[in-house]
Amino acid sequence: MPTNDPRQNKTQRREEARLKAIELRKEQERRAKRNRIFAISGIGFLALVLVGAVVFVMQQDRANRVSYAQVVFGGDTADVNPPTLADAAPTPSVADDKGGIPVSRGVVGQATEGDTVVSLYFDLQCPACAAFEQVNGADMESFGEQDGVTVEYKPLNFLDDRSNNTHYSTRALNAALIVASEDPDHFIAFLEALYAGQPAEGTSGLKDDKIAEIATGVGVPQDVADTFTDTVEGTFTAGDSDEEKTGTWRTYAEWIAAANAQGAVDLGQVGTPTILIDGKKWEGNWQNPGELAAAVDAAVAAQG
Repeated sequence: MPTNDPRQNKTQRREEARLKAIELRKEQERRAKRNRIFAISGIGFLALVLVGAVVFVMQQDRANRVSYAQVVFGGDTADVNPPTLADAAPTPSVADDKGGIPVSRGVVGQATEGDTVVSLYFDLQCPACAAFEQVNGADMESFGEQDGVTVEYKPLNFLDDRSNNTHYSTRALNAALIVASEDPDHFIAFLEALYAGQPAEGTSGLKDDKIAEIATGVGVPQDVADTFTDTVEGTFTAGDSDEEKTGTWRTYAEWIAAANAQGAVDLGQVGTPTILIDGKKWEGNWQNPGELAAAVDAAVAAQG
């Protein structure tokens, strides 16, 4: 039976994560089975699917549009059109122009030409992402340090609405991006610690001072953690109009919104964790320890 015993060693934690991942997959299989049963409804079911698809697209569009407007402080909270990555400002100093944070040869913000590229789309509010971290986190860190591989961490915030309007995904990602830019040596450790302390979906998420405490706990300087709640002012267009309005939001909230929108374009349908190897979705079982590492090693070997 999985526990939260802090005395567990890394092997025990990985085994617990593996069991949790199996439970997640079983639940997905149960849902898929129910869906197959519903499919016998024929045309009526198809009509429902079509309606559901339209609703899903509309919801995804709205989620992309409001992902940084909702963290406005004392400003307008109307629907907002996210900017493109090229227009988002400020941009994390370690970010690339595709909405990712590359890590190569142990350097955050560096990508090496000719490398095998492992891209991980994640949301810090995503329980499956936390399970992925437990099973594969050490391997991902190793990929970012070895010759021949560049890791791209691709942050998303599409689960912002799962934290009782506190927008935990954006707040946590903003803090992580500040650490990546200002104290990159602790970026990976901070991500790992945020997953270890991940709040349950449907709760109000971690408070800002707790996020800062987690950061300083892994070695981030206090003066960096103190900037997690800093805000910037900017202009945006609301809804379907071209009317410009002014708002105030967390430092990288606008860039996060743009990266989230870009992720939806990249993947077609956002889901996390999603892993790409050299631009192709990896269809292996990340719940099986070592399987992702073997796939990456094979890709590196194929590069010659």
